[in-house]
Amino acid sequence: MSRVLTVTAEGIKHPDSNMEQPQKTHPHRQVVPFIFMVFLSRVRAEPIRYSVREETEGGSSVARLQEDLGLGAGELAARSARVVSDDDQQPLLLDPQTGDLLLREKLDREELCGPAEPCVLHFQVFLEMPVQFFHGELWIQDINDHSPVFPDKEVLLKIPENSLPGTLFPLKLAQDLDVGSNGLQKYTISPNSHFHVVTRNQSEGKKYPDLVQDKELDREAQAEFSLTLTALDGGAPRRSGTVLVRILVMDVNDNAPEFVHTPYEVQVPENSPLDAPILKVSARDSDAGNFGSVSYALFQPSDEIQQTFSVNEVTGEIRLKKKLDYEKIKSYRVEIEATDGGGLSGKGTAVIDVADVNDNAPELTLSSLTSPIPENAPETVVAIFRIRDRDSGDNGKTVCSIPDNLPFLLKPTFKNFYTLVTDGALDREARAEYNITITVSDLGTPRLTTRHHVEVQVSDVNDNAPAFSQAAYTLLVRENNSPGLLIGSVSASDRDAGANAQVTYSLLPPQQPQPDVAALVSVHADSGQLYALRALDYEALRAFEFGVRAADRGSPALSSEARVRVQLLDANDHAPAVLYPPANGSAACPELVPRAADAGYLVTKVVAVDGDAGQNAWLSFELLKATEPGLFGVWAHSGEVRTARPLSERDAPRQRLLVLVRDHGEPPLSASVTLLERSWSNEEDKLGPSGVLPLGWLASLTRVGVCVGSGCAVGGGGGGGAGAEGRFPGPLLDVSGGGTLSHSYQYEVRLTGDAGTGEFKFMKPISPNLFVQDPGREINENPNYRSSFVFN
Repeated sequence: MSRVLTVTAEGIKHPDSNMEQPQKTHPHRQVVPFIFMVFLSRVRAEPIRYSVREETEGGSSVARLQEDLGLGAGELAARSARVVSDDDQQPLLLDPQTGDLLLREKLDREELCGPAEPCVLHFQVFLEMPVQFFHGELWIQDINDHSPVFPDKEVLLKIPENSLPGTLFPLKLAQDLDVGSNGLQKYTISPNSHFHVVTRNQSEGKKYPDLVQDKELDREAQAEFSLTLTALDGGAPRRSGTVLVRILVMDVNDNAPEFVHTPYEVQVPENSPLDAPILKVSARDSDAGNFGSVSYALFQPSDEIQQTFSVNEVTGEIRLKKKLDYEKIKSYRVEIEATDGGGLSGKGTAVIDVADVNDNAPELTLSSLTSPIPENAPETVVAIFRIRDRDSGDNGKTVCSIPDNLPFLLKPTFKNFYTLVTDGALDREARAEYNITITVSDLGTPRLTTRHHVEVQVSDVNDNAPAFSQAAYTLLVRENNSPGLLIGSVSASDRDAGANAQVTYSLLPPQQPQPDVAALVSVHADSGQLYALRALDYEALRAFEFGVRAADRGSPALSSEARVRVQLLDANDHAPAVLYPPANGSAACPELVPRAADAGYLVTKVVAVDGDAGQNAWLSFELLKATEPGLFGVWAHSGEVRTARPLSERDAPRQRLLVLVRDHGEPPLSASVTLLERSWSNEEDKLGPSGVLPLGWLASLTRVGVCVGSGCAVGGGGGGGAGAEGRFPGPLLDVSGGGTLSHSYQYEVRLTGDAGTGEFKFMKPISPNLFVQDPGREINENPNYRSSFVFN
């Protein structure tokens, strides 16, 4: 292969033929960069010309384009250089890194150009940033890769026996797809004594074989000849093709048909319907009878002519077999043969010119497309495309447009090339995608239009901060939650896309005097879900606030903030606590009731509190047990203990009351307190020198147990207690589970058998936190005790 860069208008000699070919001339290589700089700002006027042999392997280097254009190393890649062919085929490709112009695949000169010579492919080299164009030509050199081929395997000639020596008989020519010296050069025929062959050159470059008669024929001596006609090309090595020529010697027919006039010329529109009559030819034969009857046929038609036209053998009418296409073939030269009944023939020619009609819509070829485009980019080249219409005249002239309501512009550049550019910066949040319709119309009648759709994506820039769904959030959380409980969530959205729209959440440092939020709650970085890190206590912290930041993953990152208020909801987790009488039995004096007290007499008041709030802290009081049922009553809301009726002589002087305090939670919690009451008369009591039984501390005992003999009872704080192990002693009565307290308690009131003294006897309390082993066992009554109770 060879490459040629021509900077003048002069051509060069092709190595295989007499036609002018381009040659590379570098009289002063140092001048090339200067010439390039002079024409850098405009389209290069002179074409860049290279030549390559057909069948060269794809990927082969055609030229060092970077050097030939006078560009610096890497400039082709930096300026996004591209190679575009004028035809649909793209035989060349460009390696922008090395600057080499390469063959995309093997080239077949015969397929590309057919018989045309020279075979030249036009291409353009254009560079972006800034846009610059160079026109190039690739000359395809022929190689001898085709042999001559005759249209038939056998040729039949009928020659009258009276034909004179020197008569020429035209034979069918062979077809060789190669050109120049590789094409068909001459014909030879097998040795014989009656004929030889000569090669006749026509003005259109075709070579025809003519059979020349050397001596007179004698049908009676030899009625038939079989000769081999050989067609030779001029390649090295030579290729050849053969055909059998059969010659039948006929009786005398001394007049061959002659066409009325030749050539025939006609112009046919390319949109003519199939089987339409185009032309009628006519030939005359002066002979009579069968020798004067004429039949018509196409003479040595090429494949294209045979597929496109037919001739009526009787009438000589030529009709259309295939659609005409002005853009492919503009003119046909059809050879017609008229043969009489005696085998003589005459030749005529019909020149059929194809008239162009507007039957080709404009074509748009996209050469470059940039998508996506950053939304903040200034004026940007989005696409480079070429427009072509295969028609001619006004039918091939085009106009190009896009809709007016888009932020894009069309700019013509070089010949039929256009650029599509943005008209300023875009906004992805307003519109992330554009479907641009490029409309191309020709100026023919009627007009033909082509529309091409270009999709342009707008890429995101981080220009929007995350936005919370609300500026402040309020979360309600019930206390005593389990650690790790999901208590709520915050949500922020970002109008950007991709990483610019990916939101992460974090806690802000606490503002004084807020507690350390990081020890109370955490936020999931991706979902914004809020979790309690530990159990929260309404009684310790009823509400707290903290800030949450939402940041995107853009660069630089953008963020926003929101406030979150957590309000705790109370749970009924505190039982009532009795303040009076005190649980340690330290009351200063006993609760004494005069014998003469009337109904409603205020004996004492139970005071209790609850650490909860709301209805969980609403308390009510209830008399659960009493030594004398119906003697005392407790006011439900105040806790006041009053006599329900006047005391009588039959009432025991010492009374034990069990008061229950209950809140209104769900479920309710309770506590109980035991009151020891003593009544007295106007006489001095026999039990003590002061007239008052020295048991004042007993009146405020709360859940106190006294052990008698080998048995024992328990005492404890609000809500706690136990029962004795094993059998209960005789003076104790087990009533565990009969009340509403959450735990079992045992109490004993023991009076001596002497009613006159009324003396109390106390023993030590039993061990706490022991469950009753046999609560259902019956207790034997001991006559030494007046009464004995065990309360729950």
